[in-house]
Amino acid sequence: MSNPRNGDTKPPCLPRNGLVKIPTQPNGLGSASITKGTPAVKNRLCQPSSVPAILSPALAHRSDLPIPSLASPLSLATLASVSSPPGAPLVGLNTSEGSEQPSPERLPGSPSERQLAVDEKILNRLFWYFSACEKCVLAQVCKAWRRVLYQPKFWVGLTPVLHTKELYNVLPGGEKEFVSLQGFAVRGFDGFCLVGVSDLDICEFIDNYPLSKKGVKSMSLKRSTITDAGLEVMLEQMQGVVRLELSGCNDFTEAGLWSSLNARITALSVSDCINVADDAIAAISQLLPNLTELNLQAYHVTDTALAYFTAKQGYTTHTLRLNSCWEITNHGVVNMVHSLPNLSVLSLSGCSKVTDDGVELVAENLRKLRSLDLSWCPRITDMALEYIACDLHKLEELVLDRCVRITDTGLSYLSTMSSLRSLYLRWCCQVQDFGLKHLLSMGSLRLLSLAGCPLLTTTGLSGLVQLQELEELELTNCPGATPELFKYFSQHLPCCMVIE
Repeated sequence: MSNPRNGDTKPPCLPRNGLVKIPTQPNGLGSASITKGTPAVKNRLCQPSSVPAILSPALAHRSDLPIPSLASPLSLATLASVSSPPGAPLVGLNTSEGSEQPSPERLPGSPSERQLAVDEKILNRLFWYFSACEKCVLAQVCKAWRRVLYQPKFWVGLTPVLHTKELYNVLPGGEKEFVSLQGFAVRGFDGFCLVGVSDLDICEFIDNYPLSKKGVKSMSLKRSTITDAGLEVMLEQMQGVVRLELSGCNDFTEAGLWSSLNARITALSVSDCINVADDAIAAISQLLPNLTELNLQAYHVTDTALAYFTAKQGYTTHTLRLNSCWEITNHGVVNMVHSLPNLSVLSLSGCSKVTDDGVELVAENLRKLRSLDLSWCPRITDMALEYIACDLHKLEELVLDRCVRITDTGLSYLSTMSSLRSLYLRWCCQVQDFGLKHLLSMGSLRLLSLAGCPLLTTTGLSGLVQLQELEELELTNCPGATPELFKYFSQHLPCCMVIE
């Protein structure tokens, strides 16, 4: 990850939550961010840039050109110093063609070098190797680069995150003017995350974003004061929305869901909203017959709610995440497995009343599961892992974080699972070196997390080099993970990303 030209300077790396921060600009709108989609891409963004040498050496090594060096990972600090002249607008919030940006004719170097620097065929290949944050900066270099970078293909899977204060410009008279969203429309963004907005802000967004009526497929509202009326207007006006997220929104009610939800919605996420209880699940089950994914974090939802789902949803719904639903017990699991038999992704994270018996019901009835999350379920023991290993033969991902009663015996059961690719054992405080030996026969493992396991020693961890197909190993807060061990892994697991 080191830069051969700049000592130990590391390339910019996205945080693991996928938020990409746009550099601050003088207009005060610099805190907009973009959310990255796939975990695989996030991991790749943490690696050194591997840009092909498609520019001439003379051009690539010129220090007077506003072009990143292609022989080393991109430095945002370097880019920021050359990327845009004073007063340049924030990319995405203003695409005025009259902005002062250098034209290709004004770039230093010979005519052939200048022509090469703006060759669209080369740029179309080159820009695929940069992260979202880097693309935002590169788009400010010149109009030619912006024209290439503003093609929608470079922004697929990204979601702009806009806070309330970023949606308005303050005029000299003190009045507020809604910002231009044309830059987002040019790039074809079909999903947005709005933070801290009100009903009025949402109406302004709908009126000012050219693609809002039918082009926006996904909307996320976080920590917002949207009411029943605002929710109804938004879903009525934005006819293209099929994915909806409401997080930390405490001003809408269950009655608002009854009046707002539309059958076209296929994915719904509701979290940390205090007015959501069993009646909200009843509304979801009756109004969303095409639901494929439901993510729910609700402290007041009970076992009864999980029996509301219809036969149609039992056929279409493949993803259910119940996070921190404290009132859900094994009785609720019974209702769930009979209502939604086709689940392939299930999370019971933080459902602290679910026991081994509940996991047995899951294993016996949901044979199509590919991902199961039982993190923060303190009543889960090794017996639950035996049920999983015996019945869930298609399982590819298992999350057992903070399952403090899991021991080496449980890992011996998991070692028989030939399809398991990702195993999370964060803060499983009873796992020891002997348990790791059981995992060494799991050639299918690609990701293993042992963060915070206090009983693992350097000797036990060193044996993991036998997992030659491992792509990611997390050892954060693991006492047995020493600098010498990381050096050993770098030599014997060269293709594995080891997280310290």
